[in-house]
Amino acid sequence: MRGAILLALGLSVTGCATITRGTHDVFVVETDPIGASVTTTNGFTCKATPCSLKMSRKSDFDVTISKPGYKTWTGHVTNKVAGGGGAAMAGNVLVGGIIGAVVDGNNGSMLDLVPNPLSVKLEPGEDAPASGSAAGVGN
Repeated sequence: MRGAILLALGLSVTGCATITRGTHDVFVVETDPIGASVTTTNGFTCKATPCSLKMSRKSDFDVTISKPGYKTWTGHVTNKVAGGGGAAMAGNVLVGGIIGAVVDGNNGSMLDLVPNPLSVKLEPGEDAPASGSAAGVGN
């Protein structure tokens, strides 16, 4: 009986996305050429690419990338259920962890930022705005 309880407890912990994945993700921005500045609508910035920003997995934001002598690029980053997040949710359901399933569903731990990494090839030109979708990188 004690072994069954320990096994169930172990399975519930390994199936919990909050524990195995966390609620934050490292968002990576790469540009060609390097050295561009990055600003996001959720308040994050970096002075020069490549760079990494620690963000909530639930984030949904716009990214503006600029560099003198190149067109400014703007795109969108969102989130989606990740393979590992879905497996952790299934683990919660199978073991009967309704509380874990609710927590994982609300805190974003089963999500991934997309696209990540964000790779953008900047176009030479004046600092005239050029927009694009983050999914359609290479504008």
